[in-house]
Amino acid sequence: MPAKQEPAADHDPPPHRVSRVDRAWAGLPERVRQGLRARAWRLRLYGLLIVQAGVAASLAWFVGYQFLDNPAPVLAPTTAVGIVAASMGSRLRRTIELLVGVVLGLAVGDTLMPLFGIGAWQTGVVVVLAIIVAVLLKGGGALLTQAGGTAVLIATLEPPVRDLSVPRFVDAAVGGLAGLAVGLLLVPIHPQRTVRRLAEPVLDPAVDSLHALAAALCRRDSAAVQRCLRTLRELGPGLAALHDGLDAAQEVVRLAPLRWHDRGSLAFYTNAVRNQERALHGCRSVARRLAKALRDDEPIPEEFPAAIDLLASSVQTLRCAIRTRAEPDEARRQILTAVDLVDRAQGETAADPTRPYTHRLGYSGMIAAGEFRTVAHDLLVASGLDMDTAVTLVRRTVDGDEWD
Repeated sequence: MPAKQEPAADHDPPPHRVSRVDRAWAGLPERVRQGLRARAWRLRLYGLLIVQAGVAASLAWFVGYQFLDNPAPVLAPTTAVGIVAASMGSRLRRTIELLVGVVLGLAVGDTLMPLFGIGAWQTGVVVVLAIIVAVLLKGGGALLTQAGGTAVLIATLEPPVRDLSVPRFVDAAVGGLAGLAVGLLLVPIHPQRTVRRLAEPVLDPAVDSLHALAAALCRRDSAAVQRCLRTLRELGPGLAALHDGLDAAQEVVRLAPLRWHDRGSLAFYTNAVRNQERALHGCRSVARRLAKALRDDEPIPEEFPAAIDLLASSVQTLRCAIRTRAEPDEARRQILTAVDLVDRAQGETAADPTRPYTHRLGYSGMIAAGEFRTVAHDLLVASGLDMDTAVTLVRRTVDGDEWD
């Protein structure tokens, strides 16, 4: 007789799988909010440049039309807008490159076209020679582009339009001077505000990534650590834009009379931002080494994630202190406490001079500890300390001495 069988259990219905469309629809409001915030940030950053571009284009056209008797001064406003658009870099240098490029294109075109005539290969030869001269002069992108473009114009239009060379050069000069006048004299950018807005999309994700990195290390989640490392690496374009913004701000306070009074404060602000930028590069190295430590199954004591978390908090504290021009004592305390935590994670000092530590970290962890101290040094310098004082504080912390 067959054994008594248990009644079949009632099975729960299979869980409803969330489709890709449902996930996309659920995340749509947050993506919309992020997109609106990003566009609002771009308007705040570039709002003044938009005004500068309109004023510079109008001024360049007015001067070319009224004072140079040019019925269609197209190049003047075009050049003026280009100079304003270059304001996140060295505007004066790019203006000079543009004008030198025009001169080179004119010189090469006027010299060679009477010898070669007009044609496809002649145009190519003139452009190549103009760009070669620009390269030999160690010109940048604006000089190369303008030299080649001017050579093309002269090669194709100069014979039927005999008076084109002078108006083109004059138009470019008028446009360049108009762009400079608007950007440096009439409506100069606010240097600190511009740099602060450029720093936002760099420092905010960096701080969030460091907090996430600390949490991932506590869980020994290698995939999450890799995501944090990838986020830190993706800050490269933002760091480049921030670097150009610092150059533009320094140019403005040097050349714009309306911003001369900001020279002292911008010098302090520039020192802080540049050293924070250097510290972020170091944080990326720390994250890369700790990711390698996890892959190699090295021990990572709990003090190390705590130090990274505290360091991220110190960056935010330092930002607030710099913005309010307050003394960043709290940020310095957090930085040095983080250094002390990393020292504890490294291990106690050993009696054997050939093994200075009873290591709690592996090979990659020890390298990460050294790079962490470099990051701490850079942040201390960003807080307003000189390099020697920062080195002394880090060393005293590692040695176990008291610091104020």
